[in-house]
Amino acid sequence: MTKDRGKEAAAEAMEAAEEEKADEAAEDSLEAPEEAEESADGEEAGNREAEESAEEGDTKYLRLAADFQNYKKRVEKERFERYSEGKKDFAADILPVLDNFDRALIGDAAAGDDEGGKALADGMEMILKQFLDVLAKNGVNEIEALGEAFDPNVHHAVLMEPSEGYASQTVSEVFQKGYRIGDKVIRPAMVKVAE
Repeated sequence: MTKDRGKEAAAEAMEAAEEEKADEAAEDSLEAPEEAEESADGEEAGNREAEESAEEGDTKYLRLAADFQNYKKRVEKERFERYSEGKKDFAADILPVLDNFDRALIGDAAAGDDEGGKALADGMEMILKQFLDVLAKNGVNEIEALGEAFDPNVHHAVLMEPSEGYASQTVSEVFQKGYRIGDKVIRPAMVKVAE
């Protein structure tokens, strides 16, 4: 009987060892999916970080591109404004020469009608016309004043007198012509206004 008991004890010990191995195997199989889930979560987190980094890079690129476009527009606008101001300054400097041409022509007409004086006056008129054409080509135009309603934006009134030939608040005489480039007034017309 002791032999049988020894066999039974050995069999029981073997069964216990096998159960222990089966339990360990079951625990290992349970841990493996958790590890797999952890590694899958790690991969997803890595993918998310990579996507966020890529999106952040795209956003930075788009902002940089927009900043550059704004810079180009600003520089172009400043360049155009400098060019326009340069034209305006040049025209303002040249207008007194034009005024002197006008005065010279008026003086020649009053001086007389001799043959030499008439030829000189005709030549001066041609030069004046050419001069005005060059100014017009560059956007400098005379401000219409005589007979127009007084506009303080383009006319500078130096005198107000009653006038029979002109309605009230109308320009009756121009002392000095005014000029503009586009919508910008270079010099307002100096005028007399009818009361």
